[in-house]
Amino acid sequence: MTKSDGSVSRRICLVGPAYPYRGGISHYNTRLALELRKKHEVYLVNYKRLYPEFLFPGKTQFDESKNPFLIESDRIIDSINPLTWLKAAFRIARFNPDIVIVQWWHPYFAPALAKICTILRILGKGKIIFICHNVVPHERSILDGILTRIAFFPVDAFLVQSNEDRGNLLDIKKKAHSILHPLPLFDFFKKGDITRLQARENIQSAGKNLILFFGYIRPYKGLEYLLKAMPSIIEKLNIHLYVVGEFYQDSTFYKSFVKENNLARNVTFVDRYVDNDEVGNYFIASDLVVLPYVSATQSAIAQIALAFERPIVVTDVGGLPEVVSEEKTGFIVPPGDSEALASAVIRFFSGDWGTKMSPYFEEEKKRFAWAGMVTALEELFRK
Repeated sequence: MTKSDGSVSRRICLVGPAYPYRGGISHYNTRLALELRKKHEVYLVNYKRLYPEFLFPGKTQFDESKNPFLIESDRIIDSINPLTWLKAAFRIARFNPDIVIVQWWHPYFAPALAKICTILRILGKGKIIFICHNVVPHERSILDGILTRIAFFPVDAFLVQSNEDRGNLLDIKKKAHSILHPLPLFDFFKKGDITRLQARENIQSAGKNLILFFGYIRPYKGLEYLLKAMPSIIEKLNIHLYVVGEFYQDSTFYKSFVKENNLARNVTFVDRYVDNDEVGNYFIASDLVVLPYVSATQSAIAQIALAFERPIVVTDVGGLPEVVSEEKTGFIVPPGDSEALASAVIRFFSGDWGTKMSPYFEEEKKRFAWAGMVTALEELFRK
């Protein structure tokens, strides 16, 4: 339908997690649905069961925040119940969408999504677009390629969010039609105005220079390299590191390293999933956010940091260098290099780079606006 301003309103079905599920993709899907609804009619199909409990590495899959990101959705898809896949496909078909947008991040969901999309293709109910958060998972198995090819077979087009993921996509589906748009700002944690001092009081922080590692902890996040950089950093600076996030692996190595190297006064572990209401405290309180990843496609943590206008140190992996502008919003260092991490942190505080970088954030954030994501998707619709 064409509106009076000449824009085209479409019927769009979004398929992916939303409340009551927690985490970045659920938040992303919710934010995208709200943005699309400014112009289009949107129907959100959610999961009835995301993962069986025995497959989920964290404490809970559900958002227990006092103020969760709420949005109405139709919870149909059980990832291990094929009958619900059929139900979801026919429910979507009755909505009669012009476009079906599916959130893709792991081959575990390939059977369900392949069945749903194949039925929709047979029925001719809308073009299918996959938004790829990770074309291939961080921890891979021999079945990943097969499952991903099955899921991608009925898809008309893809939106990828880094050049690395575009390359991964073309390795799997050589003639895939795709566009690239960076991960938008995760600006939904920015609620109200609190000062740096208030934020530090809220997290019971000492009055030191603070650096932040945020997000769940897995080997590819490279936390060990940041911890190994800490002795060199504290030789030069009065620094405190907050490691905020739930361990998705055994925490023994990390906590033992801190103890054995007398870092307990300079490192605080907040070993849990942080509720939505608390996220802002940690970013506002911090001077510098560090992402020492050894592999990545992109990172929601970088987009939270940018939303809060916090400088970032990232490693030169995946799409991270595409997000951070050197000496404007942060520094880029080689992966797996504790000395380089230490040098970047010391350089940041010694050279007053927080003040130098502050003027650049407002302009840099425009690259990652949600309106730009919707425009990119609309261009894909037209093509």
